[in-house]
Amino acid sequence: MSEHNTTSSGESHGSVSSYIIGFVLAVILTVLSFAIVVTHSLSPSATILTLSLLAIIQVVVHLHYFLHMGGHSEHRWNNICFVFTIGFVSIVIIGTLFVMNNAAVQMMSR
Repeated sequence: MSEHNTTSSGESHGSVSSYIIGFVLAVILTVLSFAIVVTHSLSPSATILTLSLLAIIQVVVHLHYFLHMGGHSEHRWNNICFVFTIGFVSIVIIGTLFVMNNAAVQMMSR
């Protein structure tokens, strides 16, 4: 079975084995995160750092195995849309934080 199946419209879909690998990796990362929190095996700062790292890895797993985003030329449009979305969401979040901080500063100066 091929790594990617392509429909007549050129859309790329993963194989069953690709979905199973992604699912197993996602479950392992989730169980690891849960175990770290439940067992209190790390200090609070190390726990936050480890959970952040596991979250980033899980995002990459989901992007690769379930959303089929990769370095292939057929994935270029998905990658462009993803980068645009990340940029737009970042602008909205940073702008919101700036406005809320500015409003708080202005309210405190009165």
